[in-house]
Amino acid sequence: MIYLNFTDLSEEAQERLLAKSKEDVKKKYGRELMNYALKHHTPIDQMLDEEAMRNLYSYSYVFKI
Repeated sequence: MIYLNFTDLSEEAQERLLAKSKEDVKKKYGRELMNYALKHHTPIDQMLDEEAMRNLYSYSYVFKI
């Protein structure tokens, strides 16, 4: 078996997965992130990027070779 990490993927694949992860985070936690960002005076884009990166490591990657 081959185990790959997010950082082992090409830059194009990383960007595509990061965009998908941001969409997932917005759907799941959008309102909560917005409320937290407003309460703590934190840029929402920065928080979204950080949460999307954390979310990426919860994914399981499957490749067809």
